[in-house]
Amino acid sequence: MSNRLFQGVIHQMKDAVDRVIGIVDDTGTVIASSDLSKIGTVSDCTSFDFTEAQEIFIRDGYTYKPFGANIKPDYAVFVQGTDEIAIRYASIMGISLSNIKQYYDEKYDRANFIKNVVLDNILRGDVYVKARELHFNADVTRVVLLMRIVSPNEVSAYDIIQNLFPDKSKDFVFNISEADIVLVKEIKPNINMKDLEKLANSISDTLSSEFYTRINVGIGTCVTGIKDLARSFKEAQIALEVGKVFDTDKTIITYENLGIARLIYQLPTTLCDTFLREVFKRGSIESLDNETLFTIQKFFENNLNVSETSRRLFVHRNTLVYRLEKIKKLTGLDLREFDHAIVFKIALMVKKYLSANPVKF
Repeated sequence: MSNRLFQGVIHQMKDAVDRVIGIVDDTGTVIASSDLSKIGTVSDCTSFDFTEAQEIFIRDGYTYKPFGANIKPDYAVFVQGTDEIAIRYASIMGISLSNIKQYYDEKYDRANFIKNVVLDNILRGDVYVKARELHFNADVTRVVLLMRIVSPNEVSAYDIIQNLFPDKSKDFVFNISEADIVLVKEIKPNINMKDLEKLANSISDTLSSEFYTRINVGIGTCVTGIKDLARSFKEAQIALEVGKVFDTDKTIITYENLGIARLIYQLPTTLCDTFLREVFKRGSIESLDNETLFTIQKFFENNLNVSETSRRLFVHRNTLVYRLEKIKKLTGLDLREFDHAIVFKIALMVKKYLSANPVKF
């Protein structure tokens, strides 16, 4: 917040308060005062620990009242005197200036504006009005990355990620929970999704190799126009949740590459349950052991090619054919037929989805 604005408020209060009043920052430096000679001087409250300052305190003939939106107060008002009137003045000034600061931050702080847009906390009709007030370029291409901390450390991942993206006019980093950090990144209009995956991997590698903090990253689609940032954020959320169900070995998940998993994720669980009962005979899928399920997985990975799958599994071709026949007998589906293989693949994913019971947005 501008010191000039603080000084303007103090100047207006000066006539109503017949004492020296002002504001110090968290270093004890006077940044506004009714006595202009005090501005820039260091107050005697420097010995006070702002990390603990929540209530009024007194130093060398002045009454102080800390204020600010953060856990550690950013500022403190001071009033000349230590009597009851000084305490009341300090309390009233602290409340007033705290509210003014909050209003100013909400109106003029770009990071707070972007956070409200991403979390859909601002009316869509007001988005461009606010953007113009902040001289904010609303029509460039951006993407939202959601980083979820899976193995926390004493080091602040938020601070590290902020330092990785120092250009506060283009890139915005903010917390939405203790474990979730959002990066809104300005990008070139035709950027390749693989480049964004490389960026996410770079962030992940920095945190894991240097600070022993592991994260998963969900990447939304690239959007042009600030209004669609909320959609990109929701897509990044879905990417993380769907990845947690279907791609447990991946740490970087892009919404565009979710494929059929995205469709399954959006289906009602009752419909999924009905589909499973129709596809599989009662208990037929449960009768498949781990070795058989592994065989099926490799068969799909090798595009239903019997010879290539048997080679990768180090088994004889006839052994693989026998296993496929066994699957056909149990489930009624012949995985060597493309249509049957599709149904079986989707059914396995649906079963996995129902077992995971993911959170939806």
